[in-house]
Amino acid sequence: MSDLAIKAVDLSRHFGGIKAIQHLNLEVEKGQIYGFLGPNGCGKTTAIRLLTGLLQPTAGSIEVLGLSLPKDAEKLRFHIGYMTQKFSLYDDLSVKENLEFIANIYGLGRTQKKQRIDELLTTFRLQSRQKQLAGNMSGGQRQRLSLAAATLHKPQLLFLDEPTSAVDPENRRDFWEQLFDLSDQGTSILVSSHYMDEAERCHKLAILETGIKRADGSPEELMKSMGANVVEVYGGKLRQLKQQLLALPEIISAAQLGSRLRVLVQDSVNDPIQFLRQQACVDPAIELSLARPSLEDVFVTSTRGDNS
Repeated sequence: MSDLAIKAVDLSRHFGGIKAIQHLNLEVEKGQIYGFLGPNGCGKTTAIRLLTGLLQPTAGSIEVLGLSLPKDAEKLRFHIGYMTQKFSLYDDLSVKENLEFIANIYGLGRTQKKQRIDELLTTFRLQSRQKQLAGNMSGGQRQRLSLAAATLHKPQLLFLDEPTSAVDPENRRDFWEQLFDLSDQGTSILVSSHYMDEAERCHKLAILETGIKRADGSPEELMKSMGANVVEVYGGKLRQLKQQLLALPEIISAAQLGSRLRVLVQDSVNDPIQFLRQQACVDPAIELSLARPSLEDVFVTSTRGDNS
């Protein structure tokens, strides 16, 4: 039996002249939380729709939970959960009525349905709101209801398309705790996001740009292999210094973060601090120090190439 929940080979999807997904190769291990990281329009939603069988590929092959797509899409839907970016439940039904409706779709018997709904209401802290209309709930409450609905039938694989885009940081953190609980119970999860801090929580992730996978691996692997050193610069006249640095071919990027510049220097430069002092004539009074890479740095280095 394969250890992979998802395997895609040379997967492409075109909409007329638009190449939404280009030659995507993907392997997601069972029990992992795997992330798609990228800006709006990079192909995250299209990729998820291909991997759930909702879209047919232009080219390539897809295997999800041992089933071939799109041929076995109907069989697959009973084994996966899908939480869309936009709230997709019924505003005019209560919390409990929405869950009962989903349970009926999946054919749960009366006893199993009651047991499972009671369990989810407790897990997602919705007991006191079970009679509340979904349309009157806050963003965080809707998010918990959506995740409860997506996991009601205990899917082996869960797809989450930018699930935290409309909630506050505290609710985002709580949501991720629930994802880790599901992962510990054996659920495989693919989640898309444009939040760098969320991407760092994934076991592995792929960085997407214009439908192309620019990099993949664990966050630690990606940060170690990004091909650049990070130098933080503290001092005055940062705007002027930034322009000087960006004129150097060895500088990948320079971004101001409050009272400091975060500078990415190609790793072909042996001593990046000495290089900056010599090449950019940095004032000796300005403080330079090496810093730990972040996934934002990885994203910048991964997406600075050909965008065709």
